[in-house]
Amino acid sequence: MPYEWNHPITEPPVQDAPGHAEGGDPIAVLHLWPYRSLPKRGFAFAIGFAYVALMIPVAGFVGTAAMWWLLVPGLIAIAGLWWFIGRSYRDGEILEELTIWPDHMRLTRTGPRAQHAEWEANPHWVSVERHRDSGPVKDYITLKGNGREVEIGAFLSDDERPRLHDELSRALTLAKSRRQ
Repeated sequence: MPYEWNHPITEPPVQDAPGHAEGGDPIAVLHLWPYRSLPKRGFAFAIGFAYVALMIPVAGFVGTAAMWWLLVPGLIAIAGLWWFIGRSYRDGEILEELTIWPDHMRLTRTGPRAQHAEWEANPHWVSVERHRDSGPVKDYITLKGNGREVEIGAFLSDDERPRLHDELSRALTLAKSRRQ
């Protein structure tokens, strides 16, 4: 699953729990990242398979000038495959981290090529919105607070976003309530 709660919030924080300002520990931490359909091991297999598939026709022309007419474009194609898959990996290096304290929330997004964005708000004033059909993806999720609306988990699959919305709503409800 491309998201996990490192510190899931299962009950409301205690009344006098130290908050962000006092240097207290967060009551919930959520990490989100894009799904990888081709793991690193699969990448090596794909390059190896392309190389073997190239060598089959080239083997019949070993020792002739025609071998170079097959080998050079084939190696360029393999190098292009390597580069494009590597580019896909680099573009998918996204990590979103939502940290919740009783009095503070922070969403950080680290993206490819050193992109960094941050949003902070008081959880008491934050709402979780689920845009079923009006966002760039189905069941688009946003957090609204501190005068801004930010997206979260847009790269997740269609069945994961509604589940994330429910979990975020529950976490915010628990963070807003206090127990004695």
